[in-house]
Amino acid sequence: MELVTPGIGLLFWQTVTFLIVLFLLAKFAWKPIMRALHDRETSIENALSAAEKAKLEMQSLKADNEKLLAEARLERDKILKEATEAGNSIVETAKQKADEEGARMITNAREAIENEKRAAITEVKNMAATLSLEIAEQILRRELSDKNAQQALAQDYIREVTLN
Repeated sequence: MELVTPGIGLLFWQTVTFLIVLFLLAKFAWKPIMRALHDRETSIENALSAAEKAKLEMQSLKADNEKLLAEARLERDKILKEATEAGNSIVETAKQKADEEGARMITNAREAIENEKRAAITEVKNMAATLSLEIAEQILRRELSDKNAQQALAQDYIREVTLN
């Protein structure tokens, strides 16, 4: 059993060696190790806070972008509406001017037709008066005493005159 149970001297020296190693590690290794761990923990916390800030900033930028897009869409819709209204106004104005011009042309045409009609009637009246005078003149030239001759003469003139 001696192989399994260590001696008291061995245990003493192992304890002393352990304490020396523990002291040396505490003096020279643990402080740098603990400082490195603390620095690493601090850098991780800083990185996490920076990531959180970046995340918040990205959300803010995204919200700003969406706001700008919404404003741009509203502006586009407003411009399209104004353009449509302007186009409709131009079309309406052109239609109104065309209607007025058409009405004016119809009025002018009616006046011209009426003037031509009056001129034609006046011309027909003048022609009828002239023909009447010619017939009367020729009748007077013939013998006015013979009634049959006067009627025959009037019938001849009526046949000669054709009014279109």
